[in-house]
Amino acid sequence: MEYFFQQVVNGLTLGAIYGLIALGYTMVYGIIGMINFAHGEIYMLGAFISLVAYLIFSSIGGGSVALALLATLLVTMVFTAIWGWVVERTAYRPLRGAPRLAPLISAIGVSIVLQNFVQIAQGARVKPLPPVIQGGVTLDLGKTFSVNISWLQIVIILLTLALMAGFTWMISRTSLGRAQRATEQDMKMAALLGINVDRVVSATFVIGAALAGVAGLMVTLYYGVIDFYIGFLAGIKAFTAAVLGGIGSLPGAMLGGLLIGLTESLWSAYFSIQYKDVATFAILVGVLLFRPSGLLGRPDVEKV
Repeated sequence: MEYFFQQVVNGLTLGAIYGLIALGYTMVYGIIGMINFAHGEIYMLGAFISLVAYLIFSSIGGGSVALALLATLLVTMVFTAIWGWVVERTAYRPLRGAPRLAPLISAIGVSIVLQNFVQIAQGARVKPLPPVIQGGVTLDLGKTFSVNISWLQIVIILLTLALMAGFTWMISRTSLGRAQRATEQDMKMAALLGINVDRVVSATFVIGAALAGVAGLMVTLYYGVIDFYIGFLAGIKAFTAAVLGGIGSLPGAMLGGLLIGLTESLWSAYFSIQYKDVATFAILVGVLLFRPSGLLGRPDVEKV
């Protein structure tokens, strides 16, 4: 039982990271009805930006880890938000009136460009980072196994909950949130009523990219090693989480991320670790077969 609880903690930590990335997918789909397949590379860029920023701030910050991490978080969110805005302006806005396949191909092209850009700029080798936040809490729940919850795992889970709460408040209480909900329901009618649709779409890309940047910082601190290819697999799994929870549903994206993380952690603990991705995507296939709209999604209603 103690071993099971340990894997649940590990799965929740991993699922929180997937959930933050999945929020970007589901936000963009909710607004413009398309999947941003360059979003995984934004997460990868966030990981590299956070690594470089932390090394700079830790060298000039006088040894204060907390201040270096806070500055790194802010810088990572700002730069990934800028990249999200650039992707929207270059890959999506010029093709907004084009057939739906055109922006999809454009996003895949941007993904490949960003991968190769980072590979050329940073090199193909993995980039390590020594442990930054060490220590934790040990729970002696049994005689044979102790449950270890690191401070970093606690920080990741609490930060994810705080971001989710803040973002939910923004959607429900602010003028930007109301504009996003109106644009999601009917983009043309929202424009006729005076809403700047272009600004709303750009803000959605910016917010989603900033959340992906936070996930990039988290995975850099958690695993301590990154490379230019981490965005592909993490992006696919985060997209799976968004579909699993219900594409277009913000709580569904976070729920899907947690379920994916728990599935990977528990499968790796009790079965062959080589098949953990197979188990994850098998669950996705099952959900799509029996509940195509996802766990918390709603079926699309065709407007006539």
